[in-house]
Amino acid sequence: MELMSKSGIFYTPTLLVAYGGPWAENFYYENTEVHDNPKIRHFMPHNILDDHTRRRPIWVRPDEQVFPRLAAQDTKIIKAGGKGCIGSHGQFQGLGYHWEMWSLAAGGMGNIEVLRSATIHGAEAMGLSQDLGSLEAGKLADLVVLNKNPLDDIHNTNTIRYVMKDGELFEGDTLNQVWPTEKKLPPLWWWDEKP
Repeated sequence: MELMSKSGIFYTPTLLVAYGGPWAENFYYENTEVHDNPKIRHFMPHNILDDHTRRRPIWVRPDEQVFPRLAAQDTKIIKAGGKGCIGSHGQFQGLGYHWEMWSLAAGGMGNIEVLRSATIHGAEAMGLSQDLGSLEAGKLADLVVLNKNPLDDIHNTNTIRYVMKDGELFEGDTLNQVWPTEKKLPPLWWWDEKP
């Protein structure tokens, strides 16, 4: 732990597919409503959504989940002065990143440290902290505005109200641009298909 925390290495676990036990992604498929989530249904083709969310092949007792124990190691590194980041294989685009954050919190990491792992620590690890990772004058204006505070409950990270990308503001539920001009997201090809 001391070596990891003092070496300057950024620890980046990928908890959704962590080995040594059941994958955390199956925990979230079982314990969160994914298939009928309106935002996910809006942004993902129905056949792909069905393939990812229906008839998951595994059920695991909660006490057999390994991801909280693995996340606890990341928490120990942070408490010892090290830095952790959010890992991802793209298991489930968008929502999977939130699941990674929630998994770190399940290992005892405080919500503020989870958010730092998702923002400034990741930017520092990639050598991009001069442009990304925090809100400061001169940095890129890419950010999310949430409806609920993730410091109160880390699961509030997915209550996205707005997304700002390159200085343009978009609604989180539709990705319609609302500033500096209003512009609807062009229809996606699967919107006319029946589920």
